[in-house]
Amino acid sequence: MWIAVGSPLAGMDHQLLTAHMAQHLLLMTVAAPLILMSLSGLALPWGTNHPVICWLAATAAVIGWHVPALFELGMRSAGWHTFEHATFLAAGLLFWWPVIQPWGSLANHPRWSVPLYLFLATLPCDALSAFLTFCGRVVYPHYQALGISPLADQERAGALMWVWVTFVYLAPAAAITIRMLSPRAQTKDTALYAASAARDGYIR
Repeated sequence: MWIAVGSPLAGMDHQLLTAHMAQHLLLMTVAAPLILMSLSGLALPWGTNHPVICWLAATAAVIGWHVPALFELGMRSAGWHTFEHATFLAAGLLFWWPVIQPWGSLANHPRWSVPLYLFLATLPCDALSAFLTFCGRVVYPHYQALGISPLADQERAGALMWVWVTFVYLAPAAAITIRMLSPRAQTKDTALYAASAARDGYIR
């Protein structure tokens, strides 16, 4: 979080769209999952951690704050800029909750759905990244007064998001899939199911 909002990178977010994009990615895909990994026994209100809710929250944050009108609002107002960062962090926490499942939390979805969840999450990010990279025009006028080419900066920002999200989302999806398909994991899952069923009274 410090790298995103307190380091020299934070001072560059009004100068380079690439730096601004890096801030969002650090908050959503680095700070948020690391925070969740440190939690234990934290419960969310019923339904809040449902994968659909978490996916929609993350997608709304990413797409919404890149709408030019909202983007400019965040760049011109310190208060809205802070709220924007908080939104990305909160959306990141919700997004990664079904994936990490902090100790003590209850999963309300099968584990096999997590790779699909992560794959689907790349789609809106890929669409936004492709648009920023290949649209051929400057989308955010805030950066037009800089000494470097605003269009080249925008293309780098789009490419950064494209590559970063692809690896950060699909790497754990692949790891979870490999783990689920391993014989040891299947045996463990069978044992856990039997123990759970016995506890709930299905096995006498």
